[in-house]
Amino acid sequence: MSTLSRLRPVTRASSLLSSSKANYQTIGNARRLASTHALVFLEHSNGVVEPASLSALAAASQLSSGNDEGKVTGIVIGSKQEVEKVLPAVKKLPGLSSVLHSSSDLYSPPLPETLTPLFKSVLADNKYTHFFSAHSSAAKSVLPRVAAVLDLPAVSDITSLTHSSSDDSTTFTRPIYAGNAIATVRAGKEIPLKIVTVRATSFTPLSSSSSSSGDVEAKEVQAVEENGDLTKHLETTLSTSDRPDLGVAKKVVSGGRALKNKETFDKTLEPLAEVLGAAVGASRAAVDAGYADNSLQVGQTGKIVAPELYMAIGISGAIQHLAGMKDSKMIVAINKDPDAPIFQVADVGLVGDLFDIVPELTEKLK
Repeated sequence: MSTLSRLRPVTRASSLLSSSKANYQTIGNARRLASTHALVFLEHSNGVVEPASLSALAAASQLSSGNDEGKVTGIVIGSKQEVEKVLPAVKKLPGLSSVLHSSSDLYSPPLPETLTPLFKSVLADNKYTHFFSAHSSAAKSVLPRVAAVLDLPAVSDITSLTHSSSDDSTTFTRPIYAGNAIATVRAGKEIPLKIVTVRATSFTPLSSSSSSSGDVEAKEVQAVEENGDLTKHLETTLSTSDRPDLGVAKKVVSGGRALKNKETFDKTLEPLAEVLGAAVGASRAAVDAGYADNSLQVGQTGKIVAPELYMAIGISGAIQHLAGMKDSKMIVAINKDPDAPIFQVADVGLVGDLFDIVPELTEKLK
């Protein structure tokens, strides 16, 4: 495991500092705070905060250490109805010092082109030292834009962090090369605002069931209605399933190309998933072959999961797939090839024909 030490934007340091002084003229020395103040982008759906955003909140809460009484502010964005629906729950989340909310029809659904001007306006305030978000599809579109307009670097997909109040630096770790190496990234005090996305599976989500001191102060932020004509949202197509959501399921049953076709994929995996109460996943090869919807893809270019039980059925274990599931607590692999790479990470391996093993296993579990 190689480590890239102190991988901070040193090569940009001189240009970054000069340009950031220009962009943050209104901030001046106010950025040099002894304590931290993080802003966390809280994504939500149907009045519920996304679990990945609760993991980002957990990461932001880790900034406080020792005598550093750090603050964490959440920000909720959407239409007026959406914000009103989710705000009461957000105000009860532990770890938050305050909540910002901004409402506009322009923010429903949220698009990178419309959210970026709002974040730029909010972050131009002199209060924030860090900006956190889950490493979600939305954040992967929005945060690079925000970093670009503020002329600041961003650190993506972090798995841990430590903050030093003595020199106002934050050190992160993040996987690179499909998880085969871990980069250690240090953002020093010359980076006035640390912009970060968080790998949800690496931080236990905070929730209202955790200890909370009650409702926190909520403040409305004026919507910045810019770029509304740049991009238009046409439609949202959602795949429906009775199975648990793949990203947060405690048990996952995944299938690979060995399942031959979509009919066999469903016929083989669905009964087992039903018995286990598990979500169904798929390798990229299975998705590309049309066996499963791309929302079920697990891997480097799909979803990163870390369930208590992960069953890899007919999956050889390409490095890109392993990057998305190797942090699972228990990995069970079924494959007829005893040399398949998946067995190198599996806790339990069954070598044999999956079309014999899976039905028998399903019957025994009923």
